[in-house]
Amino acid sequence: MANNTLKIHPEDNVLVALTDLQAGDVVEFNGRQIGIVANIPAKHKFAEQQLNPGQEIIMYGSLVGKAVEAIPAGGILTTGNVKHQVSGFTGKTKTISWQAPDVSKWVDKTFLGYHREDGQVGTGNYWLVIPLVFCENRNVETIKQAFMENLGFGQQDLYKSYVQQMVELYQAGKTEEIAQLPLNSVTSNGQQRIFENIDGIKFLTHEGGCGGIRQDSDMLCALLAGYIHNPNVAGATILSLGCQNAQVPILEERIKALNPNFSKPLIILEQQKEGTEQELLTLAIRRTFLGLVEANKQKREPAPLSKLVIGLECGGSDGFSGISANPAVGHVSDLVVALGGKSMLSEFPELCGVEQELINRCVSDETADRFVHLMRAYARAAEAVGSGFDMNPSPGNIKDGLITDAIKSAGAAKKGGTSPVVDVLDYGEYATRPGLNLLCTPGNDVESTTAMAGSGANIILFTTGLGTPTGNPIAPVIKVSSNTKLAQRMPDIIDVDTGPVIAGEKTIEEMGEAMLDYIIEVASGNIQSKAQVLGQDDFIPWKRGVSL
Repeated sequence: MANNTLKIHPEDNVLVALTDLQAGDVVEFNGRQIGIVANIPAKHKFAEQQLNPGQEIIMYGSLVGKAVEAIPAGGILTTGNVKHQVSGFTGKTKTISWQAPDVSKWVDKTFLGYHREDGQVGTGNYWLVIPLVFCENRNVETIKQAFMENLGFGQQDLYKSYVQQMVELYQAGKTEEIAQLPLNSVTSNGQQRIFENIDGIKFLTHEGGCGGIRQDSDMLCALLAGYIHNPNVAGATILSLGCQNAQVPILEERIKALNPNFSKPLIILEQQKEGTEQELLTLAIRRTFLGLVEANKQKREPAPLSKLVIGLECGGSDGFSGISANPAVGHVSDLVVALGGKSMLSEFPELCGVEQELINRCVSDETADRFVHLMRAYARAAEAVGSGFDMNPSPGNIKDGLITDAIKSAGAAKKGGTSPVVDVLDYGEYATRPGLNLLCTPGNDVESTTAMAGSGANIILFTTGLGTPTGNPIAPVIKVSSNTKLAQRMPDIIDVDTGPVIAGEKTIEEMGEAMLDYIIEVASGNIQSKAQVLGQDDFIPWKRGVSL
């Protein structure tokens, strides 16, 4: 690494600009001088030597594209001169040995969590209110309005107060003062929480449960069962209409499959059985309140770090994500795995091009074969509707240096660290094996984080280079910036800044270790992540099928 240039892997034939480079600049790398022939914004890549048409482009030691026209040394890579290309993959071709990191510093450390009867430990204590079908969304919202402020979980709407101030100025004939009216920060409604050991009541409205194919409603039930089973959840209230595809017995069967001895409070009400809407809501509110009384009896107690289940996510990625934030998170994953915990890497479209590496890290042929099957089935499904993994990068990704899906994927996979892959899960399946799990989800940020919590994640690390205000209703989401400019520009959403890696001030290992210490504080309830402070409760189930 030079002060303005980085070569990620010795086999790479492109370099990363760490700062803005101008046409006519000369950069020195490994004793060579390279003349920059076009303006290259920071985060973008340029050719180390001339690349001829059809020549493979290597980054992270992997094939990430091919040149479609000549690119001179010092020339920028763009969507116009580079096309997506990846290597093929098969079953396991070799076994990779893993050298676990030194975790002696954390072996005796604990976090304060909620111990469940099934042995899981939560980083939070939430009550869920969930509709089995979108027809019940309105009733769920009514319960939300009844509970949130009265129980001290609501926040004063500062923008509502802001508009009220403008109304008062307008009515007083002081319209000109509105242009200079500041927004006063308000974070609390002043109401003390009634239940001190409950971290919140979460309302998971959605647009599913009926009208689509049966597989989608079954998958929704599996996802909701995972949320109810998640250790961060104390109990749940389920509202069913009665006639929908997502039937109550399906949900109950899914819960039983996860835990035959399920003992959490679970309130299930069907509107078509209860009678009027008022009768349904009165019963739901009364029984939920009594459930909260029971849930409030649980308190945080010390738990080993082996009880951490870390979701690994990225969104709004940039050209620095794969060299700062993602590998730092990958080191966290390795530390947690070495301590006996679980981590899960999702977003299968963003593992395109690095499949063989992950396959070779699988602990068994069976695990590897399942990953191959899910990846190929997903790719075929995307192609069947006229798309493909190569169309994954967003305009923001491309603008900030991720010009092919393979480049994006090679960096995104770094979140998974280097540990063995112990299991491969389809969407809606629950993580049970300690170690790194691969979870089949879309690349969509919220669909992916939604799935990870449903698969048992009790905390989520979310890297971003552009800034993404994503959270989850039950799993604290810790936002990690790839660059310091983002952390300074959007401090309200960023928890951890890995920009010092780009500046050469800290190593990936140092950032990962600091991040694990921060996770312990969030998991113990001593610190709220920025997404929690903002009340960012994003929940979007993945709908794979068509509507019928």
